[in-house]
Amino acid sequence: MEIYVVQERDTIDAIAERFGVAVDRLAYDNGLSYPYTLLIGQALIIAYPKQVHVVQEGDSLQSIAELYQVSLMQILRNNSFLSEREYIYPGETLVISYNTERSITTNGYVFAFIKQENLRKILPNLTYLSVFNYTAADRGEIIQYREDESIIKIALEYGVAPLLMVSTLTTTGEPDVQTAYSILLNEEYQDRSINQFVELMKKKGYYGINMVFNYLDRSSLPIYNNFVRKVSQRLKQEGFIFIITINITQELLKEDFLIEEIDYASLSPYVDGIIFLKFVWGANYDPPAPITNINYFERVIDFLVERIPSQRVMVGNPILGYDWQLPYIPNQSVATSMTLNAVQELAIETNSVIEFDEVSITPYFNYYQVLGVPVKHIVWFIDVRSINAINDIVKDHALEGSGIWNTMFYYPQLWTSINARFDIIKLIE
Repeated sequence: MEIYVVQERDTIDAIAERFGVAVDRLAYDNGLSYPYTLLIGQALIIAYPKQVHVVQEGDSLQSIAELYQVSLMQILRNNSFLSEREYIYPGETLVISYNTERSITTNGYVFAFIKQENLRKILPNLTYLSVFNYTAADRGEIIQYREDESIIKIALEYGVAPLLMVSTLTTTGEPDVQTAYSILLNEEYQDRSINQFVELMKKKGYYGINMVFNYLDRSSLPIYNNFVRKVSQRLKQEGFIFIITINITQELLKEDFLIEEIDYASLSPYVDGIIFLKFVWGANYDPPAPITNINYFERVIDFLVERIPSQRVMVGNPILGYDWQLPYIPNQSVATSMTLNAVQELAIETNSVIEFDEVSITPYFNYYQVLGVPVKHIVWFIDVRSINAINDIVKDHALEGSGIWNTMFYYPQLWTSINARFDIIKLIE
């Protein structure tokens, strides 16, 4: 695969001809809703299949999978448009495989209100599906927000292991420090929480737990360790998977923060995997900044894999953008979150030039909103260059895989980039 940055006077036809790929495939792989409206600075992924199949009369997806001795899920993830229709047609070209480097696991985070059409499009690409639908509350009680049985059922149809996501966060990302510590410091509350989520997993068909830690620091590590050890013992007895997600805070991504202060390695013997991820939510009160600093994040991973087996570490992909009105006013300004598809549409509407920050490996653009007087905005987001840099971290450090926050929407560049380089492990056949 290659990444090409659009230059002045480029057209989709000229780029496709230059790289020897079909225009419609180039547009689809990059999620170009308006392929004949390209922006200067826009990054495009050029994916070269290893093997393709031209559909013949009488072919079915199952017969094609059997012909090439690959799984049906592989065909679906390499041709995600198939989830949108019932039939394949003679003459159309399907990607069978890419020149992948190795196999990895992927974990997608979703809320229970995800649209089924989006879910079915994303599931072929996942190993785990972590469902954000439960909160640990007072006295260790587990609160459920919505019905989730249908999500679990569909996930299993696609060979994806559903994980019950447990945290003390609200569905809008609001932290509850008091509840978190009341549980961590009280054995009775811990037992109640553990009993309740084990009962929920058995009742609903979850394969395990993804537990989110937001306040882990050097002083709190011993009580987290005690809780993790306790949960691990119970889940192993019951035969469940145990993954933890550590929320990489903004402080951790600052140059002067000492990652050495926290001994994450003490947690690894008790879990099946650790995902290091910076959660990003609907509203952001911080000053304008990159969505994540991938260069520094790699240094964090460098330190971690010296102490934690790399096959237990997954690195996070935050998939969205933020739009700030300028100038930024502390304690008053609020950035709004945007899906990456919405970011692309806004950039086209405003005919923006995409800039790129080499330090954080993330793109941004400026535009003016006309509200009587033009008001300047800046939008920071993630593109295929950012995603590929995270994929490089996975490869170079032999990590278990990638965790994507979040997968409520299908983002073509993300999955084209991952599938062109890696095969996806499925735990359920």
